[in-house]
Parts: sequence; C-alpha cells; structure tokens
Amino acid sequence: MKKILLLGAGRSASVLIEYLVSQAAAEQWEVAIGDVCVDHLPSSVQLSSYTHTFVFDVHNREQREREIAKAEVVISMLPALFHPLVAQSCLALGRHLITASYVTPELKALSAAAEAKGLVFVMECGLDPGIDHMSAMKIIHQVKQQGGTVTAFKSFTGGLLAPESDNNPWHYKFTWNPRNVIVAGQGTARYIENGTYKYIPYPQLFKRTETILVDGFGYFDGYANRDSLSYRQPYGLQEVPTLLRGTLRRSGYCQAWQVLVQLGLTDDSYVLENSANMTYRELVESFLPGTDQELTLKERVAAHVGLAPDAEELYMVGWTGLFDELPIGLENATPAQALEKLLVPRWKLSPGDKDMIVMQHLLEYDLNGEHKKLTSSLVVLGEDEVHTAMAKTVGLPIGIATKLLLQGQIQQRGVVVPLQPELYEPILAELEQLGVQFTEKEE
Repeated sequence: MKKILLLGAGRSASVLIEYLVSQAAAEQWEVAIGDVCVDHLPSSVQLSSYTHTFVFDVHNREQREREIAKAEVVISMLPALFHPLVAQSCLALGRHLITASYVTPELKALSAAAEAKGLVFVMECGLDPGIDHMSAMKIIHQVKQQGGTVTAFKSFTGGLLAPESDNNPWHYKFTWNPRNVIVAGQGTARYIENGTYKYIPYPQLFKRTETILVDGFGYFDGYANRDSLSYRQPYGLQEVPTLLRGTLRRSGYCQAWQVLVQLGLTDDSYVLENSANMTYRELVESFLPGTDQELTLKERVAAHVGLAPDAEELYMVGWTGLFDELPIGLENATPAQALEKLLVPRWKLSPGDKDMIVMQHLLEYDLNGEHKKLTSSLVVLGEDEVHTAMAKTVGLPIGIATKLLLQGQIQQRGVVVPLQPELYEPILAELEQLGVQFTEKEE
C-alpha cells in the first residue's frame, strides 16, 4: 500500500478527497486526512477502509513529523502560510510534497536541497495557479511548434456564481478564502501592453477593467493581477509585446468595489479605535470629511466618491448593510476585517447554490505571414455548495499529480511548477475526461 497524507480538509478539498478515495482501491493507496476538524467529512470517507481521519495541529511539531513520516507523499491544502512548516518537515523526513499554492521565495530556497534528496515538491498545481499555467503552456507550445511567434497573451480567471444562483446585486458569493477577496489587488498591478510597461496603483485598479466575452455566458469585467511581468520567463515569452493576467468579475462588481476602496474600507494596515462597539454606519461616517447632517449618509458618500446618490454602485454598497446601524462586534479590527465580517454571511453559498469557474486565454501570434487570434475558454459549473467548481478545479489537478507521482511518472526533482509537457499533458488529458475541458476558437 502507498500512503498519502492530506493535510487540510476544508471546502476546497471536498472533490480532491472524493478523487483520492475513488482511486484508492485500484492504486492501492492508504489516505490519511488530518485537519483541525474532520467531523464534517461524509460517512463514505469516514468509513472507507482506505482512509483514516484524525484531528491535526500543524503547530504540533511532534504530531506533524510523526504523520509526515508515515507517508510517501504529503498533500497540503492548509492555508499557504503553513506550507513552509510542512515543507521543512517533508525535506527533513524525505517525503514528496504537492500543493496548489504559489512558490514563495522561502519555498523556492528549498529546491536544491529537495533535489539533492531525490524529492519533488510540486507547487502551483490547482486552478489559479495551476490549470491556468498548464492550459497556457499547451497553447503557447503548440504555436511555437508550428513556427509561430506569440505577440500577445492575456489570461483571466474568475470564481463566480452559476447563472441560476446569481441572486444578489453584486453577482458574487465567496467560493474561496474571503480574506483573499477583501484584500485582492492591493499593491500595484504591473503588465506590458504593446511594448510599453503599464502600472496601475491600487486606488485606480477597479476603474481600469477590460470587457471579456465568454460564449454562452455573456460579458465579464477583467482587472489586472498584481504581477503579470514575472510570467514572461517561465512562459517563455520574454520578448512578447503584450502580457497580462487578470481576474474576472461580473459587470458592476468592480465599479461598486471601487467605492469601498475609495472609502478606505479594504485597508488592512491599521486597527480601528473601539471597533467592538462601533456600527458599520459609524465606520462609514468616520471616513467622510465634515459632519454635515443636512444630507443623508448615502448622499455624503456619493459626493465623496463622485457619484450620483441614485447610482447603482451605491445601491450595491447599501445592500451590504454598510449604511445601517449594525454592530461590528469585533475587537481590534482593521477596516478590511470589519468588511469581511459583514460580507461573509451575505456572500455565503446557500444550500443548493452552484458556483462557476471561468477562465479565458487570449493569444495572438504571427504565422507564415498571417496574424492569428486564438481564444481558449473554460467554464466549469459546480454541483452544489459543497461540490463546487472551485473545489473541483483546485482539487482534481492535485489528485492527478499525486497519482502520477506515485506511479513514478514524474521524473523532475526539486520545487516544480507544471509548465512542462510531461506534467501538464497527462493532467489536462485526465481533466478532460472528468469534464474540465477548454473550448478553442481561432480567427
């Protein structure tokens, strides 16, 4: 029996767990699943003869090392800040590691030592990062193999709501870590367009959107991710005149979110005074100049952000409860933490809700004297609030990579991102069999 240790059994791991259990008999796997709580796991997992569940504390070094030592490969679905702890233990104990998270400088520094020990740490193997890399490299390599020259590459991804569950004015609910949504885009976005470097400071980010059409699902707004430039080298596009990676939202979201940014509600850099006893209305008041009570709060916000009081953006902001006398009830909260607490119950997936993953690559290239455009689109719909499209697209690539590793099909060592055909081809091929399939259109 080959032993797999999965650390983290939250919402994003549901489909991964089902995949591991479904493959366990044929592949002869024993799967140990540890998290701070495992009671929520279905009985099919709890009672399977191929699985073992247990309460896990990542900070408990003795337990961490004991459990990792039992496994051949460790999958970490823990929050990204815990990956270095897990990786250090995997390195010390000689165990392979697979995660969906970005390669940080701290983790990249372990690559040489892992390679020397014959270990592979497969990272960025989820959705974004993950499927975005693999599908991008597939079409980039195809163009280059034909002798084409890539002149522009844009890629957008969004975790959104399926049309039938789109029932609030923001057209959005949380399908991933809420905190990451609240602080998204902070810093300065960097990309290149027609040979010119472009920079968008955070206060302007949600004003600068691009309209994206996805056949069958309509129009979306895309805003630039923080750093697109760092992808030129790994994608082999060092000389490309245009390269941009971004995030997708439904129309209206970015415009309303810009109001929250202008007010200062997404700031996570300082603690509010007496936040536990403050209301959200008082929080909004605290960001406004003056104390003119002749105007309503909504009217004063409108004047402050340069909108008409009846603007759709202000209706959406008001829908959240920010203009109401609702207590924050959170000690030593930053504005961003207070906003997160308000939005979580309003943007929570309800029973029966379905989410939707949308990804689109837009590639332009020159071949044999012709200028061509290739659009590669992916839409994945969730089944319900547990078996989400997010969980499917994050978890399945990790599960497939785990199988490839235990079958001896991954020969690379050190810290590895799935940018090469020997990794992305079999993963994308099995994803297609499981319903995660791109549609390509060329002009």
